[in-house]
Amino acid sequence: MERYLIIKTRDELLRIKIGQILYFEADRNYTKLLLSAGIQFTFAINIGKIEEMLERQIAGCNTILMRVGKSHIINKNHILQINIPKQRLLLLSGEGKPRDLIISKEPLKALKDSLEKEIGKNEDKAEALL
Repeated sequence: MERYLIIKTRDELLRIKIGQILYFEADRNYTKLLLSAGIQFTFAINIGKIEEMLERQIAGCNTILMRVGKSHIINKNHILQINIPKQRLLLLSGEGKPRDLIISKEPLKALKDSLEKEIGKNEDKAEALL
């Protein structure tokens, strides 16, 4: 079953499949949402409130959507490359277009470590099945 995020503002309601989210990006009191199809929305809601909505509406959302630094929440399923020295995170959209985000070194390192731990857990599970 596909999970959805509902974002409500005073004048609109948006219902989005979680898998279609590429990333959220903070811009002061606004948050930009980019979907994997290239569609973009901007809300008069800060990224902290978006993070709260995610936690309330989607149990276990942090397994897919992850806060990276102060300005971004990204979908881990779309990560193509993490380059810590260049402070670069490359996400691949559904249409095959790469999206380049500039993110501080520390959050990128934490993201890389998190993904490596997940890989380790999956390898351990696979070995246990053999």
